[in-house]
Amino acid sequence: MTGPAPQNSKARLVDVTLDDSSIIRWSQDVDHERRVAIFDLLQHNFFSPKGPLPGGYGGPFRLHLSVTEGRLEFDISEENGNFITSFRLPLTPFRRVIKDYFAICDSYFQAIKTASPSQIEAIDMGRRSLHNEGSDLLIERLGKKVSVDNNTARRLFTLICVLHIRA
Repeated sequence: MTGPAPQNSKARLVDVTLDDSSIIRWSQDVDHERRVAIFDLLQHNFFSPKGPLPGGYGGPFRLHLSVTEGRLEFDISEENGNFITSFRLPLTPFRRVIKDYFAICDSYFQAIKTASPSQIEAIDMGRRSLHNEGSDLLIERLGKKVSVDNNTARRLFTLICVLHIRA
């Protein structure tokens, strides 16, 4: 799915949390990125877990993300908190793009201090490209479990990155 779902759709997230123990470094910057990604995600998203029945699950949904035994864990509940399903995705396919994304973000933050606007713009284009690559990979890896749109995948990728920040 590429376009955003209508906000009255039941195929959406109404709450997203991260496992605090999965986050190694919790600085003000990390907390800000987490809060912005969750706020934006909850404003407009499409999230439709594929269930055992042809129509999937009803929704809206709550999502809890964590890293368990080197895997990204998705715990999905109904809006009222009733558990629906849980699954894990291997993190190995994401490691390179996350590492590259962190490296280019570091370059971007250094560049905004001293670089020319054209240099900053070039680095920012690379940063966005890597973010899109991570989002596309997430859509692909979620394929049999959950349908999401591009904007939802982008924000979820940001949250996955938050779970990978190292001291």
